[in-house]
Amino acid sequence: MSHRANEAMRIALGVVAGENEVTIVLTGPAVHLLDDDTDDLTDGDDIAKYRASLKKLGVPLHIEQSALPAGADWNSDAHPVVPITAADIAALLPRVSRFIVF
Repeated sequence: MSHRANEAMRIALGVVAGENEVTIVLTGPAVHLLDDDTDDLTDGDDIAKYRASLKKLGVPLHIEQSALPAGADWNSDAHPVVPITAADIAALLPRVSRFIVF
């Protein structure tokens, strides 16, 4: 996985810290940001830090249902997760004032 998903999480954390409403949607390989072991991912050390900060701020991660991993080594930190369909993702777009896609 490239650094883009990690960079998106970092930017989202910065936007949330500015007291803005943020919806984070992870699709495809980006769902692996919640893997227990992110050391092999690009910027893996930072991922756990950003994830913990978002959890502390109460920001759930919306996860594309078709990409939800079934293994016990995924999201063992119990980060709040909202399963979301592709149709739900499409329905989000008209309701937002801006979005960033990585």
